[in-house]
Amino acid sequence: MILLTDPPVDLPVHEGAVMRTHVFRPAAEGRFPGVVLYSEIYQVTAPIRRLAAFLAGHGYVVAVPEVYHEYEAPGTVLAYDPAGTDRGNELKFAKPVAAFDADATRVIDWLERHPACTGAIGAAGVCLGGHLAYRAALDPRVRATACFYPTDIHSGTLGEGRCDDSLARIGEIGGELLFVWGRQDPHVPFAGRQAIREALENAGTAYEWHEVNAQHAFLRDEGPRYDPALFVQATGWMLALFQRALRD
Repeated sequence: MILLTDPPVDLPVHEGAVMRTHVFRPAAEGRFPGVVLYSEIYQVTAPIRRLAAFLAGHGYVVAVPEVYHEYEAPGTVLAYDPAGTDRGNELKFAKPVAAFDADATRVIDWLERHPACTGAIGAAGVCLGGHLAYRAALDPRVRATACFYPTDIHSGTLGEGRCDDSLARIGEIGGELLFVWGRQDPHVPFAGRQAIREALENAGTAYEWHEVNAQHAFLRDEGPRYDPALFVQATGWMLALFQRALRD
């Protein structure tokens, strides 16, 4: 499917600030479900843009917000190096969780009104973005969410003060969840994955769960941890979920 990469949209958030949001969509006529795609701690890097284009190519309007817009100039991309990693982690713990949630509401509001969107909304994300997609799923408009190796859910350490309520609120999620984990990922050990799955079972949440033999960031198509075979498999699970949940 031929794609359109629309110019970035600067969504007003508060006190004159904006949240730059990158938009990818099919060029074909018609309306398509919308997906909010959340990035890693590095913001909208080339691999994230390619993942967004991949998803749009399967018939979705994809909105990718810059998650650190309060702290970095619009268009800022952090490098995949120690300095970029340090800065991304610093901001992950500096930004209040309520601000992440307000951003989700703002981008969902915008996306469901996009003229190419049917109004059916999903979310997806990798690493930090997996956690942010999970929190976006607290919005009842989000029908389905794909969380790829989401960090900090098991430890409750997202945001200012490193004290989030994500796991405690799992029963509020009404849409279907997909979790994909790398078993060799040091950021979410077995005990952490087990705690999340037990919470899902206790809450009666509709979910799908996959653990694969891979390191953290195995979907990122740059660097030594990339596994293209697992990329195909894992994104296939996501596409199946969105096909089932977002297309009436």
